[in-house]
Amino acid sequence: MTDSNDITDIGVEARALVRASPVATLATTLPVEGDATGWPYASLALVATDFGGAPLLLISDLAEHTKNIVANARVSLLYDSIPDAPERLAGTRLTLLGRAVRTDDAAALARYLARHPEAEAYAAFADFGLYRIKVERAHLVAGFGKILWLKEDTLTVSTAGARRLADAETAILAHMNTDHAEAVQDYATRLLGLEPGPWVLTGCDPEGCDLRAEHRASRLTFNTPISSPEEARKALAALATDAKGG
Repeated sequence: MTDSNDITDIGVEARALVRASPVATLATTLPVEGDATGWPYASLALVATDFGGAPLLLISDLAEHTKNIVANARVSLLYDSIPDAPERLAGTRLTLLGRAVRTDDAAALARYLARHPEAEAYAAFADFGLYRIKVERAHLVAGFGKILWLKEDTLTVSTAGARRLADAETAILAHMNTDHAEAVQDYATRLLGLEPGPWVLTGCDPEGCDLRAEHRASRLTFNTPISSPEEARKALAALATDAKGG
């Protein structure tokens, strides 16, 4: 039986995977034609997350998957932790189920564009829309003894007590990427063991930070959750000290 501590750890792992992934496999359902049932339709999609961890999609009205979503909002997203590894099935993967809802949330769009700056070229086009996935559950495969279904409240975090942090996120990112660029590189290379960038922070939420270097993306988790700009400053400073070796 999985105890509450295990569920907490598994939830952190699942959320980190979703936040770290710049690309996921999106499954939608083709509209019913005649007497035929709707066929599943899979495609690749660039993904990001909102402040609470809900997946975001920026997709064209002309795309088949968008047409499918308009007819049936139920979707599935497959996240893979090691897309370039020789043994793909050895890594953690998560199949997330939810409903795609179009949104005009400017903060969510800013988070998406920070993760995918190339999308700036078409984000303002009239035929592109931002969709937030209202997560309902997910299936996690993370090794022996860690194959289970997770509920919605395990897959996203409450942001009720972190409003000030959310409001300050853009300023925190600008400050770190401009004034502490060396520390950001150290986060990636020394703490996460990644190849040199240039790395930038693209998101800061209660559980950690998102990083990007061109087409690569990763996730840095805080030692303890935070809820304010002041706590973010302390957490980021502590990580910078850790990266320097004490």
